[in-house]
Amino acid sequence: QVQVVESGGGLVQPGGSLRLSCVASGSIFGFYVMGWYRQAPGKQRELVAAITGGGSTDYGDSVKGRFTISRDNARNTVYLQMNSLKPEDTAVYYCNRRPPREDSWGQGTQVTVSS
Repeated sequence: QVQVVESGGGLVQPGGSLRLSCVASGSIFGFYVMGWYRQAPGKQRELVAAITGGGSTDYGDSVKGRFTISRDNARNTVYLQMNSLKPEDTAVYYCNRRPPREDSWGQGTQVTVSS
């Protein structure tokens, strides 16, 4: 079981940037494929980006070219750099394994993009 704590969200204007962090527990973190997910009001949770232990990445179509996922296995941390933010990126952002484990969802971090 992986426990996670997300941070870094906030209010940002359209076109702005934020960097999210996710610290995970577990001595074998480096072997996990990790993902960032988001859930907007009234919508289902969706995968935003994922990264393997070796650093291979995958992105949802709506964020390609704007978001970058990375990880530091020595720090058990996954990052999500979000640039050129749009109002439709407003959501609660979560990290979890990919595929997600139901017992590993954290509290998430709220990202609001608004002028």
